[in-house]
Amino acid sequence: MNYMRDSNPAYHIPVLLSEAMDGLNIRASGVFVDCTFGGGGHSTEILAHLNSEGRLYGFDQDADAKRNSLGDERFVFIPNNFRHLKRFLRFHGVNAVDGILADLGVSSHQFDESSRGFSIRSEANLDMRMDKRQALKAEDILNTYGEQKLQEIFSVYGEVTNSKTLAKTIVALRNKTPFRTVNGFKQAIADLVKGNPNRYFAQVFQALRIEVNDEIGSLREMLEQAPALLKSGGRIAIISFHSLEDRMVKQFFRNGHFEDKDDQNPFGSSPSTTPFRMLTKKPITPSEKELSFNPRARSAKLRIAEKI
Repeated sequence: MNYMRDSNPAYHIPVLLSEAMDGLNIRASGVFVDCTFGGGGHSTEILAHLNSEGRLYGFDQDADAKRNSLGDERFVFIPNNFRHLKRFLRFHGVNAVDGILADLGVSSHQFDESSRGFSIRSEANLDMRMDKRQALKAEDILNTYGEQKLQEIFSVYGEVTNSKTLAKTIVALRNKTPFRTVNGFKQAIADLVKGNPNRYFAQVFQALRIEVNDEIGSLREMLEQAPALLKSGGRIAIISFHSLEDRMVKQFFRNGHFEDKDDQNPFGSSPSTTPFRMLTKKPITPSEKELSFNPRARSAKLRIAEKI
């Protein structure tokens, strides 16, 4: 099936839209959650599958996303990080849902809005906050984090090959001139670039963005809340763009926790206690047709599970 209805494609083109809708197996009178509302693309499509009794709750910590809020009495916009999923759903009287969707990463709007500091192509302050209410900015990380912590961030979140040298150089340079702007930072570390400059800077900026917004911690907390929220037979669909996120989703769907099985039982393997049945042995990726009109979807991976 092909899906596409009115939303705000200028803000963000919904990734793997038809695949996500099919995966959620939407029940017309059900209750659903879009953890990453953004431009409303996925939410608009979910609403199109609901009848008058159905309900949809859309989370987004970015204040800009609220401008896209849907004028539909079945929809409630919640201006908060999805790590608070359970808390805010209960605030709205919701204790169980039929489906949860999350499209992780950065929206096209956040990349294109130069003042936000997400893009390597636009001059701006080193900000990168998805939620402008929080204090920590990218410049704070660069100017205050220790060398070891910086190395870990660039290595794990950005897979930067020379993360140790990069961290050491940043600490040495900031003592002379603190980092404040995108171009200033890029120029300062230009001599360290390995391979394609755009790719290198993209990896460095990705690492900073993930740390600024604690994206891994937020994903972990949301996933841990999902089993108790989902009804039996309910579905959860997660679209990720980073290998670390994809591994986390796969592990949680498979095991129901993030700990290694050997840590749980040192005397041997124990039977699985996962509350999910994995519906995607391998992640679903965008078709060539989708990539032709939305190249930013290239690294997207969709995994789907059903609550047992």
